[in-house]
Amino acid sequence: MNITSQIKQPIQEEMELFEKKFYESMSSRVALLNRITHYIVNRKGKQMRPMFVFLVAKMVSEGKINERTYRGASVIELIHTATLVHDDVVDDSNQRRGFFSINALWKNKIAVLVGDYLLSKGLLLSIDNGDFDLLRIISVAVREMSEGELLQIEKARRLDITEDIYYEIIRQKTATLIAACCALGAKSVSDDEIVVEKMRKFGELIGMAFQIKDDLFDYTDDAIGKPTGIDIKEQKMTLPLIYALNNCSEKEKSWCINSIKNHNKNKKRVKEVIEFVKNKNGLSYAEQKMSTFQNEALALLNSFPTSAYKDSLTLMVNYVIERKK
Repeated sequence: MNITSQIKQPIQEEMELFEKKFYESMSSRVALLNRITHYIVNRKGKQMRPMFVFLVAKMVSEGKINERTYRGASVIELIHTATLVHDDVVDDSNQRRGFFSINALWKNKIAVLVGDYLLSKGLLLSIDNGDFDLLRIISVAVREMSEGELLQIEKARRLDITEDIYYEIIRQKTATLIAACCALGAKSVSDDEIVVEKMRKFGELIGMAFQIKDDLFDYTDDAIGKPTGIDIKEQKMTLPLIYALNNCSEKEKSWCINSIKNHNKNKKRVKEVIEFVKNKNGLSYAEQKMSTFQNEALALLNSFPTSAYKDSLTLMVNYVIERKK
């Protein structure tokens, strides 16, 4: 049994029912929209976000969930899907998970409108059912994701990202959505704000570790389906690079920044930057930080009683760190 199936095991039934509800929540009277949403549903990823919602909800409530939990999972997945469709337009990307992206098949205009449609469907699902507390959690996440993307764009132009700004970017860009999943799962079954906040923090810590792991892939040769050095080509300042730049001579620093700014399409130069970052212990430093976030996340689970759901969440945290792609 692969790791994803293992994680999913205690919520197998909920996930199957969720898929039906999720597909229904996307339906439209417009045939073109239905064709596109059908395409999206059939090419879904591992569905980690709904899994977080259900596992957290069941862990904090001793196995009990309700319709609000299903709606929360659907809203998160609708909004997450909307952001992915929009991201592919922004990045001018023709592929998503090995398949053609929506904009590649139906052009940018339709892709933007489909993203807007999914976003509105998510908002209405909450509003129509009076889930304003859940809607607030999600709306904050969407705001932060947009801010994080824009902060990264602003900083990439000047290549002056400090370690603190990097953490703020990844917290907003990546961690905030996983934090919202965990807070949502808890909130759907509990009014205990301390528990909800603890779970939000748990999700945030996993999200931070997840993004650092992603950034490390750029410097490793694992079979990840993502060419190494791509972040350097795109002038993205990630933790291994930031650490290397903070721990080198002025001469090395100006060579490295010049390489990223002016020679990022030169394969030989990109390889040299990767080697420079490795030699300056950028990778081991990033791995160490990632483990710190991982351990803090696991520590937050300690206060909950032993259960299959808690075991799955522990597996999930470790999978984030150990995954090969």
